[in-house]
Amino acid sequence: MATYKKRGYKPKNKAEKQAQIEDGSTTAEVFKSLDEGASRTEAWVEKNQKYILGVVGAIAICVLGYIAYQQFIQEPKEVEATNEMFKAQEYYEQALASADTDSLYNLALNGGEGKYGFLDIIDNYGSTSAGNRARYYAGMALLNLKDYQQAINYLDEYDGDDEMTGPLAKGAIGDAFVQLGQNDEALKYYEEAASMRKNGVTSPRFHLKAGKTALDLGKADVALKHFKAISDNYPDAIEAAQAEIYAGKAEAMQ
Repeated sequence: MATYKKRGYKPKNKAEKQAQIEDGSTTAEVFKSLDEGASRTEAWVEKNQKYILGVVGAIAICVLGYIAYQQFIQEPKEVEATNEMFKAQEYYEQALASADTDSLYNLALNGGEGKYGFLDIIDNYGSTSAGNRARYYAGMALLNLKDYQQAINYLDEYDGDDEMTGPLAKGAIGDAFVQLGQNDEALKYYEEAASMRKNGVTSPRFHLKAGKTALDLGKADVALKHFKAISDNYPDAIEAAQAEIYAGKAEAMQ
C-alpha cells in the first residue's frame, strides 16, 4: 500500500530511493502528456479559429433572430389575428343557436361587415394560434354545411392539443366519412377521438360512435370492445344506457 511522504522526505535505503525516482519519472510523464495534449488543442484552436468563431457567430445570430421574430413579428401577428377573428366567431356562435344556420355559417367562413371570415384568417394568419383555431371552426362550419370533403381537409390540418377540441375535431372527421359512405375510415377516426383524451365527455361519445360503426361493418368483436369501454370506465355517462343495449346486439352477432 502506498504511504504518504512529507515534502523533503529522504529515502532510507536503495529500494526507497529507486521508488522515489520511478514516482518522479511517472509524474513527469503525466505532466508531459498533459502539456502535449494542451499544445495540440491550442494548435487546433488556433488553426480553426475562424471556423469556430463563424459557428459561434451563426448560432448567436440564429438565436437573436428567433427572439426578434417572436417579439416583433409573431406576437403582434397573434394579437392581430385574434382581433380579426372575433366577428367570425360571433357568427359561428350565432349559427349554433339559430334556425338560419347556413347563412350564418357562410358568414363565419367568408366574413361579413367588412371583417374577415375563418378562411381569410387561415390564408393571412395560418402560422398563428388563431389561424390554427380557425381551421377547427372552418371544418366544423363546413361539416354543418354538408361540404364533407372540405370539412375533412380543414379538420385534419387542425393541431388540437387541448382536452376537448382535439377529440371533437377527430370525431367530426369520422362523422364526415360516415356521410361520404366510408365507414372504415370513420371507424379509425372515431377510435382515435375516443382514445385521445380520457374524459367523461368526448371518450364515451366517440366510443359509442365507434361501436355503432363497427356493428355496421360487421365487426362485432370491435364493437363490443367499445361498448364495454363505456360500461367499464364511464358508467355514469349519458351514453352508458345505449352502450349496454348495443353490447347485447354485438354479443348476439358473435
